[in-house]
Amino acid sequence: MTTETARAAVEAGVPDRRRRRLLGLAAAAAALVVLVLLSLALGSKPLPLGEVVTALVRDNGEAHTIVVDQRIPRTVLAVVVGIALAVAGALMQGLTRNPLADPGLLGVSAGAALGMVTVVRFAPAASDLAQVWAAFGGAVLTACAVFLIGSMGGRGRSPVTLVLAGVALGAVLQGIASTVVILNAGVFLTMRSWQAGSVEGLGWSTVATIAPFVGAGLVLAAYAARGLNAVALGEDLATALGGSRALTRVAVIGAVTLLCGSATAAIGVVWFLGMMVPHVARWITGPDQRWILAYSCLLGPSLLVAADVVGRVVVIPDEIPAGVVTAVIGAPVLIAMVRRRKASGL
Repeated sequence: MTTETARAAVEAGVPDRRRRRLLGLAAAAAALVVLVLLSLALGSKPLPLGEVVTALVRDNGEAHTIVVDQRIPRTVLAVVVGIALAVAGALMQGLTRNPLADPGLLGVSAGAALGMVTVVRFAPAASDLAQVWAAFGGAVLTACAVFLIGSMGGRGRSPVTLVLAGVALGAVLQGIASTVVILNAGVFLTMRSWQAGSVEGLGWSTVATIAPFVGAGLVLAAYAARGLNAVALGEDLATALGGSRALTRVAVIGAVTLLCGSATAAIGVVWFLGMMVPHVARWITGPDQRWILAYSCLLGPSLLVAADVVGRVVVIPDEIPAGVVTAVIGAPVLIAMVRRRKASGL
């Protein structure tokens, strides 16, 4: 095959690849819409789809109260948190070039947990909104501390030093938080559902609190996407191509802090979502970070909404937190995926 023939074959394949990606994106969007409708219809009191649609346009009694006042806020919150965690995971995997990377590697989740524990221990009468703010503040302070610690020494702010600093500091903070929880029964009871990653009972105030931070994190993620594509080729080649490693790294760290910090502050720890969803997106799209982030914005909320729906219906009238369901489902799925060379490669 001549050079011209090979080039023509590559150029002809680009539109087909783009078309497949767009079709996959449309299918993921359709799946998310279906899951949202199921989230509005299913629960301890299942509702016919017709009643759900009627409840959205007028007050039809109990169905309107269930759908509008209870299920819509928790569904919207699950969508926002799912987007935040999935995108944060994709950014961490792209920055560290490690398919096992998780948004919690920067210690953000542990910082949020310590902030939550602190306010519950010393201000037990604080509102749910105050607890969210305390958790987010702990996440931000932890990320800043990790960035400062990782900047020390001769190696600079490399991904390796940042991750090591995040893991070390996160372990310390998680140990402190766990000690406080164990030694105080009141804190234990309050933290039990938060540590399991539950969206039950949370409303529009929580959504309004985290939405601006998630939006800002997504803007930073969009900026960092092209730089991560260059970093994936190797840092020396990224520099040769004109990419700014420092700006990309700062943008990623800022985005992960905003996204993971706000999501964890809102509903607690959700296992495997931030690690698994980027794997699925990369398996479908290939290594282009822009497409991975786009798919993560749809696959992440789909997984969390589905987990929330499953948790509501399997033990009626009780519920299993969505974070527990994602762990039970995510662990075997992730094991199966990482065994596939195409899915696990970066």
